[in-house]
Amino acid sequence: MPGTPFQDQLECFDNSFPNRDYHIEIECPEFTSMCPKTGQPDFGTLIFRYVPDQKCVELKSLKLYLQKFRNEGIFYENVTNRILDDFVTIVNPRSVTLESHWGARGGITSVITVTHEQSN
Repeated sequence: MPGTPFQDQLECFDNSFPNRDYHIEIECPEFTSMCPKTGQPDFGTLIFRYVPDQKCVELKSLKLYLQKFRNEGIFYENVTNRILDDFVTIVNPRSVTLESHWGARGGITSVITVTHEQSN
């Protein structure tokens, strides 16, 4: 898969326990992007749940990566899948689930859930 515009922002560090399965949960409650139809801001909470393999994501780089989407006109489904694809490309976890919870707009909220399992 070709790289996406922001994925180079993501950095990793070596997993000190690569022979053990353990779970990492990262909550990002201040995610913003823009509605591609209206240009209005969309506010969401992202929740990453992953089992690392050889690498773990470095949190400051994840924060800076996510901030790149502030002015990006992109649908909820697309941004959630794109973030998961970038995360998998850079971190290569054994498994990862990303949930995006979106604030109410017109009385409607959305939750998008995407998952990836490492192939053997």
